[in-house]
Amino acid sequence: MATHTTSTPQTDALLGVYKKPPMEFVRGAGVHLYDADGKSYLDFVAGIAVNALGYGDAGVDAAMREAMATGILHTSNLYRTSPGEQLADKLVARTFADRVFYSNSGAEANEGAFKIARRWGRSMGGTAKHEIVSLRGAFHGRLMGTLAATDRPSYRAPFRPLAGGISIMERDLDELAVKLSSETVAAVIAEPIQGEGGVRVLDTAFLQGLRALTQERNIALILDEIQCGYGRTGTFMAHEHWGITPDILTVAKPMAAGLPMGAVLTTKAIAEPMQPGDHGTTFGGGPFVAAVGNHVFDRLSDPALLAHVTEQGKFISARLHGIAEQSSKVRAVRGMGFMWGVDVVDPAKDIIGRCMEAGMLVCSAGEHTLRLLPPLVMTRDELERGLQILELAIG
Repeated sequence: MATHTTSTPQTDALLGVYKKPPMEFVRGAGVHLYDADGKSYLDFVAGIAVNALGYGDAGVDAAMREAMATGILHTSNLYRTSPGEQLADKLVARTFADRVFYSNSGAEANEGAFKIARRWGRSMGGTAKHEIVSLRGAFHGRLMGTLAATDRPSYRAPFRPLAGGISIMERDLDELAVKLSSETVAAVIAEPIQGEGGVRVLDTAFLQGLRALTQERNIALILDEIQCGYGRTGTFMAHEHWGITPDILTVAKPMAAGLPMGAVLTTKAIAEPMQPGDHGTTFGGGPFVAAVGNHVFDRLSDPALLAHVTEQGKFISARLHGIAEQSSKVRAVRGMGFMWGVDVVDPAKDIIGRCMEAGMLVCSAGEHTLRLLPPLVMTRDELERGLQILELAIG
């Protein structure tokens, strides 16, 4: 039974960098959020790909209670605690990586990856080997380094000058071959699926070619899987679909079920030049968030859960392409697993508003692109109900 509370007025105390709808969420259960008036919303946003296990997950609750029982929420990284070390061992065993560095967010993970890549580059080619190359359509964060690697003129313009030594190139192997012939390039960063850039799945030949090119030129390849990794595409890490491995990988969003956590995963060779004092974090990988992170890792790396995402992802694909065939208001459909973009004729915000009225949450990835990021535990019936609402809202 829904718990009814009184919605509080929106405050002016928060910095006005988000335009928020008027309802106030007070409760979550399963794959639904509930506002102060008791209205339920089927959630196809999942906190922007964060709430992979939905709301009220019993395992997350148990992990938090067990961590709280120790009385240690934080020690700083001056001292050892077990949960972060355990999670690092799991990540190394499950991926290409040999070393893990924890952060508090995806943007911080990418900033850390840039520093690690530059430190390695300097060890290989002196101070000249420092440049980071990003790709057209990329989004890697809003901090000063990651903003320079983010292809959003409106995000960048108010904050110039941005961090130097970072450039954005077209997603073209011939052009990149020329750029990467320079001895100044230390690393290339790419999202296998560009989330904020419209849910654009990078072509297999392109991504495999980029991996070959970076290996040939002794350049580190950083894959940003902050949004597309950790089970969202039906494999634990998205790059597994392309049959490649990076030198550095960044992850974050679902790592600790909504608690702030990100990570940089890297090979031993790339990590070796990093020395004590080269980078740090007060909160990253603390015992409380890492305890939850261990539970999330176990759940999202479970073959049964990944098989569910793969199977239901095919269902989502068929339904979305079916909607596109029936509606003149859908221009294109892209994605895989539980990560989809739908290009629409109407402004995305209008369709988002109609979905919200009908009790469904969906977000955008551009003025005319809807983005679907449901919790990975959503059932076929729940997915179908959401897609029916979406179809009516598109018109």
